[in-house]
Amino acid sequence: MSKHLNIPWQINGTPKQMWISERTGGLVLLGPKQKKTSYSPKFSEALADGGEGGFLGFLLDQNYDSNKIAYGYYTYKKSNRLINRVVEMRFENEEWKESRILLDHIPGGYTHNGGRMEWGPDQKLYITTGDSGEEELSQSLDSLAGKILRVNKDGSVPEDNPFYPSPIYTYGHRNPQGMTWDEKGTMFAAEHGSSNYDEINRIEGGKNYGWPIIRGDEKKEGLESPWIHSGSDTWAPSGIDYKNGHLFVAALRGESVMKVSTSSKKITSIVSNEGRIRDILIDGNKMFVVTNNKDGRGQPSSDDDVLLSVSLEKVME
Repeated sequence: MSKHLNIPWQINGTPKQMWISERTGGLVLLGPKQKKTSYSPKFSEALADGGEGGFLGFLLDQNYDSNKIAYGYYTYKKSNRLINRVVEMRFENEEWKESRILLDHIPGGYTHNGGRMEWGPDQKLYITTGDSGEEELSQSLDSLAGKILRVNKDGSVPEDNPFYPSPIYTYGHRNPQGMTWDEKGTMFAAEHGSSNYDEINRIEGGKNYGWPIIRGDEKKEGLESPWIHSGSDTWAPSGIDYKNGHLFVAALRGESVMKVSTSSKKITSIVSNEGRIRDILIDGNKMFVVTNNKDGRGQPSSDDDVLLSVSLEKVME
């Protein structure tokens, strides 16, 4: 277990190292024997880390071991407006620096910034964005807010994107913060609902996932209803991962990791009593979990925030 993390947001790993972004602007490296090294990446704009903004997504390049490239998602302020940006980052001379802007002018807000980045099985870069507190933007294909975006690693738009030349892959989202794929390539995304009605959606390119027009079991032609939702309960789902027929979902308000069968949709809580959970990463038979008890909405202990390791052999039984 690693202690005293500062609002960790996304976990990335190589066989020998684990990188964790911190919303306040830090980047933590955990090496062999959990040796901890902290970095302060240099971005081209000052970080705006109030509310739910800041240094959010962090994703290593698939060839990181040789090229030392990664990708970051962060919030900044310009002309009194909050904006989110996706950048390429390079690790040189023991320092992380922003090296290129890939996507800019993603509407930001005090809440609902999205911020998750993942590699799809097609080797494209997928990015979640929140509605920035302006619900109507989710339905507009002229705005990058409330969307799942899909780009090449250089920021260019794949020609098979559904709204080419737009980076938009799906729309009608409120605040998606987790993405994963099963072994067949089926994509799932976790999304914060409005006080309740949190969602996990099966994602298909070009589809409209309904916010703010429908939620829960509501249906309307041309809109996708959730694969599952929390009803009157609140999960506040964030990072998710997949293994052996199950989704594993980090829940902030739900203060747990939920195991969800992709066949029966049965939900089991497998991690509890650790407070708010922001992200998870599965590596073999281990699941790594980071808490977010210092994000202003939790009850932090003297050790928070922490990285935990959970054996999947027990919870998969």
